[in-house]
Amino acid sequence: MGHLHHWQDYKMVAAFSHPAVHTLLRDRRFGREIPPEMARESPAHLAPFLQVEAHSLLDAEPPRHTRLRRLVLRAFTSREIKALAPGLETLCHELIDAFPKDAPFDLLTTYCTQVPVIAICRLLGVPTEMAPQLLDWSHKMVAMYQASKTVETEHAAARASQEFIDFLTTYVDERRKTPGEDLITRLIQAEEDGESLSTDELIGTCILLLNAGHEATVHSLGNGVKTMLQQGWDKSWLAPDGIDGLVEEILRYDPPLHMFTRYAYEEIELFGHTFQRGDEVALLLAAANRDPEVLEDPERFDPTRPAKVNTSFGAGLHFCVGAPLARMEMQIALPILFERCPDLKLAAAPEYNNTYHFHGLTRLMVQV
Repeated sequence: MGHLHHWQDYKMVAAFSHPAVHTLLRDRRFGREIPPEMARESPAHLAPFLQVEAHSLLDAEPPRHTRLRRLVLRAFTSREIKALAPGLETLCHELIDAFPKDAPFDLLTTYCTQVPVIAICRLLGVPTEMAPQLLDWSHKMVAMYQASKTVETEHAAARASQEFIDFLTTYVDERRKTPGEDLITRLIQAEEDGESLSTDELIGTCILLLNAGHEATVHSLGNGVKTMLQQGWDKSWLAPDGIDGLVEEILRYDPPLHMFTRYAYEEIELFGHTFQRGDEVALLLAAANRDPEVLEDPERFDPTRPAKVNTSFGAGLHFCVGAPLARMEMQIALPILFERCPDLKLAAAPEYNNTYHFHGLTRLMVQV
């Protein structure tokens, strides 16, 4: 496998190998913010969507990124994440109690989507009955990152962004007046050297946590269950000493996000290619996860392999803030599902969604 190849459709260089992806994720001469001289006038109809993007941790670089991330991590601690665990266990059991017993059903809508979106609602302190509405906004917004987007996609994303902003603005105002035991309250209270998050940054952060936090975990759970059912799963994978390995291998083998792009900030020569300032490079996370140069038998699903190659959460400054939450959700939801439904089987061939860069199923028809 070569390190870099030119991708004709995207008109940019793409990194395929593990060394190239690993290096480019960490090299500070590349970043997510577009160089200012390249920024083009944006269409007016996209204003609400771009307002959210402008205050997103995902698209910021230091020093803005450093400040934002520090404030977010101050509110989004491992203690807060662990506190969600008992509630998630109960939720998993309740969802399984409601499974149809004698007919095929879609595990994506009944289980894989419910666990992450309700987890995020509970974390943010948003009423769980808002979950379907949040999902609808989120789907319309993340469609903007897909290769197949159209003008309709843009208008839908802008409308969803505006509605989401309006909802959260009201919600943040309420929380300023009456603090709660939730992430929005902690984000309001988080301060670093007297600096706190602006309302726009708060809203951008909440939207990012919801969009990134459920979209990817839904796919990780769905892809994981599909793979386990197709491969014939082993009870030992779900034991307390095996579950970490299972989750890492699911994320390596069939990651929810296949590509992440960055801009070069200066002239750089890497892996035999000279990047000019402003050049975009595509990092192919899924390809790096299956690099035969660094992994033995990469096409084989093996939850007992040592987890040394996994770029699914990115790396470097932009390593996924939600990784501990995503891992915990999978570590809880998978064992409960297979313990409660030991005879779970596929009722139809799984269908992958024809979108890119996300990689997930449209339906996962199963039978208990």
